[in-house]
Amino acid sequence: MRDRRIGIQERIESLPSVVLSPELFEPFERAWRHRELIRAVARREFISRFRGSALGPLWAVISPLIMMLTYTAVFSVTVPQLAAGKSITDYAAGIFVGLIIFNLFSELAYRAPMLLHEHVNFVKKSIFPSETIAWTATIRTFTYGGIAFLVFLVFRLLTGGVLHWSVLFTPFLVVPFALMILGVVWFFMALGAFTRDVAHIMASIVPILMFATPVFYSLDQLPPNAAVWLRLNLIGDYIEMFRAVTIEGRIPNLLGYLAVAILSYAIFWGGYQFFMRYKSVIVDVI
Repeated sequence: MRDRRIGIQERIESLPSVVLSPELFEPFERAWRHRELIRAVARREFISRFRGSALGPLWAVISPLIMMLTYTAVFSVTVPQLAAGKSITDYAAGIFVGLIIFNLFSELAYRAPMLLHEHVNFVKKSIFPSETIAWTATIRTFTYGGIAFLVFLVFRLLTGGVLHWSVLFTPFLVVPFALMILGVVWFFMALGAFTRDVAHIMASIVPILMFATPVFYSLDQLPPNAAVWLRLNLIGDYIEMFRAVTIEGRIPNLLGYLAVAILSYAIFWGGYQFFMRYKSVIVDVI
């Protein structure tokens, strides 16, 4: 028994250091250390978005509701043939879910290159943890997305749609997706500090990427050769998985989910490392 324990210990010690490296959890440790700052700034940004409007935060509910009503009305009249055997309500719901997910990415992709410029007064202070700016921007955007998703669920119930038990799997999709987007924000936030051209590049690329993402269609509707390439788009993978748990009532393939989650964390960690590598230089160039 003792020899067996020694053998197991030797195997653990022989694992690559990166697997057990505490650096993998460094982004969370720093975020927890500055959690009060992140919470305060995120709250301020959320409130400031609706400052001066009569309805205030109610617009976070009204806007997605109007969008959902519009899609259902339009598709029930003009394009029933695109539903491919689905009800018009399900087809409109699928597009709405796809837009929620893609808009989370697009809003942050547009903002990321200019985030440090927006907070230049804070960034110039050497004691300010500038990496927290990405956390606050992501939290704010995902708060809006979460409200839109709740509106979608309520609308689906009120219009006679089925709310499957698989919707409980949603948090397991939100977490890796949010981490992936956070890594993207860190990466482009650092690049945008060196040149404002990054913002113009993103403004040109994101609309193109939208049509390479299954927002208005499903990957199953595409020829196999095209679907293979589009599956490399992780945003599209998340859209398909969100549709599966919210509309189709099924859990995503476990191996596929794990592969996407691991890649998402790799993007998160890589984006963080990229930003932290140039953090000290950014103060001088911004």
